[in-house]
Amino acid sequence: MKRFGEKLRLLREKHGMSLRQLAPKLGFSVHGYIAQIERGERKPSADLVVKIARLFDVSADQLMMDELELD
Repeated sequence: MKRFGEKLRLLREKHGMSLRQLAPKLGFSVHGYIAQIERGERKPSADLVVKIARLFDVSADQLMMDELELD
């Protein structure tokens, strides 16, 4: 799951969202935690992985498994 943050940033940018725009969509009032995940400093909870997968219409496997690419 080393590439999770990279994939999250790619999806966010692909959808034209800033960190500040993404945070409330995932249930956060500030974007710092999301930024830490993107930089690989923190790992997301299983609940957050599911929220991200649903928001961007990708599978949780695509997000979590380094060998799987995003479509």
